[in-house]
Amino acid sequence: MQHPEVSVRNASDEEFFKVGQLMVEVYARLKGFPKEWEQPEYYKMLASVGELTKKPQTEILVAATDDGDLAGAVVFFGDVKYYGAGGSVTEEKDACGFRLLAVDEAFRGHGIGKLLTKACILKGKQMGLNNLIIHTTAAMQTAWKMYESMGFKRALDLDFIQEELPVYGFRLRLRP
Repeated sequence: MQHPEVSVRNASDEEFFKVGQLMVEVYARLKGFPKEWEQPEYYKMLASVGELTKKPQTEILVAATDDGDLAGAVVFFGDVKYYGAGGSVTEEKDACGFRLLAVDEAFRGHGIGKLLTKACILKGKQMGLNNLIIHTTAAMQTAWKMYESMGFKRALDLDFIQEELPVYGFRLRLRP
């Protein structure tokens, strides 16, 4: 299936609800990932993802078609102290991060995840930061492989457990 061109931009406030729906749908369908009834607070956070943008240097990036269809979305944190996940990530210095990367099922296999990841890398470099921090789970093997192919390295010091779910940290050096 051929898809129209997509571009990455900041989500508008009016799109936050739609982004939240996309994230809930994508994460709920992940085989091996906790379901909404198992981690209701996590899914509540996904559904209201726009609330995260109230934190400093936090924004939602979307990959959108010219028609306004959302192919994917991600939350970028210009300062990881607002990252909001477990583990030691909020103690990182000179680092940005992203979380909650989601690609609409209809757009998978077309480089949307990589496009959003590259946009986050560019933002971190433009900010002059040293590292970009991310997390993933064993249920997210497609994303995991993509991150490694883009140069992200496992960062055991960033691992944590989220309500019995192992969450694995990765770090990308943005500057030599």
